[in-house]
Amino acid sequence: MKATSLRKNNVVLYKNDPYKIMDFHHVTPGKGNAVVQVKMRNLLTGNQTEARFMSSEEVPMADVYTSKASYLYKDNSGYIFMDSDSYDQFTLSDETLGDDTYYLQDNMEVTATYFNSTPIAIELPATVILTIVETEPELRGATASNSPKPAKTDTGLSLSIPPFVREGERGIVNTADGTYISRAD
Repeated sequence: MKATSLRKNNVVLYKNDPYKIMDFHHVTPGKGNAVVQVKMRNLLTGNQTEARFMSSEEVPMADVYTSKASYLYKDNSGYIFMDSDSYDQFTLSDETLGDDTYYLQDNMEVTATYFNSTPIAIELPATVILTIVETEPELRGATASNSPKPAKTDTGLSLSIPPFVREGERGIVNTADGTYISRAD
């Protein structure tokens, strides 16, 4: 694929590892050749890097595929998932999953990404429903103040919530940035 055709979420092969494009910019300087500046994440290690490709340069696409999977449980070796098609179980580590661990719930459907037949990452649903287990009580008469307050969910995620949400309530949370969207019930 030509570098000018790169888009967000493309998976390319860079230094023999699969990298997911997170951001890209087509840069045309006053002098010289146009380049494509990309920010990308290594899908094996989770490290971010930036690279520049000449606009006419060919960038190899990584041979990755996705499959539906279910989250089963966590043990000492990591987080155990089961492929929904083959029923094969696989384990991903804390380092591989990163902050995604705060959104995992038993039997949750996810999309697993494979590189060379090895699972390397998961993609969560856009939103999840989490229970608020720790927050400050609502202040009486503070209706004019709409400032958010800190809270913690049953999965250990720390986030900001509206002042009217109480402990024990369930809320819809965006998995992309960890923001509270609305009440779930």
